[in-house]
Amino acid sequence: MIENFNPILQAFLATLFTWFVTALGAAIVFAIKNINRKILDGMLGFAAGVMISASYWSLLAPSIELSKEIYTNFTWFPSVIGFLIGSIFLWFLDKIIPHLHLYNKIDKAEGIKTTWQKTMLLILAVTLHNIPEGLAIGVAFGAIEYGIPNASLSGAIALTIGIGLQNFPEGIAVSMPLRGEGMSKLKSFWYGQLSGIVEPIASIIGASIVLLSRAILPYALSFAAGAMIFVVVEELIPESQMHGNTDFATMSAIFGFIIMMALDVAFS
Repeated sequence: MIENFNPILQAFLATLFTWFVTALGAAIVFAIKNINRKILDGMLGFAAGVMISASYWSLLAPSIELSKEIYTNFTWFPSVIGFLIGSIFLWFLDKIIPHLHLYNKIDKAEGIKTTWQKTMLLILAVTLHNIPEGLAIGVAFGAIEYGIPNASLSGAIALTIGIGLQNFPEGIAVSMPLRGEGMSKLKSFWYGQLSGIVEPIASIIGASIVLLSRAILPYALSFAAGAMIFVVVEELIPESQMHGNTDFATMSAIFGFIIMMALDVAFS
């Protein structure tokens, strides 16, 4: 049924699913008050592996192939420029949006200085890296409209499933620290799921931009990849490695990479 919908609507429905998985992760707070740090580090590593794999298989590879079809010279240019601009875009957001990484003290908040409470800063930290995830899904569904070999509905669905899988620990990563600080279960859940609300919005933007012109597509695909890789290197990997669970977090990242790669290859 979804194949009959407009690509923008497809992308929106797909990110409603990823938002729902974020909410499922946040709902864990109703069952337990704290989560073992090693398990959380493994989840963060898994999320990093999924995002790295998705960045190549679902975004960069199609961008490179499409560049070869559209352009005769400098076929590497769109992918390189798009990737660079996507990274710079997230770097810029990281500098201006106030946010706080997991388990850091309030004086370690990044972005523009603010008097906002720790709750809001934690939500914004996860919301920040949900932006490229939503963009990636939107671009993937928008690309289907052009009928290129490396952009298919099944591939976009695989990307959605992969991002959904790594959204589960993201919901946990927001709700659990809030619960640990004494916030009620309901409020912890509410704020945890709220971090995923940006994905449907970003997906609509991504799909809409891609549908403007076929020539934009290779730039848009690599832009989303660059934004996702920035999040992985700047946040997910460092956070998964800083509490001594390096081997477990690393193997979890490898497992996440394999899962996303298998999904993409199987669905393509």
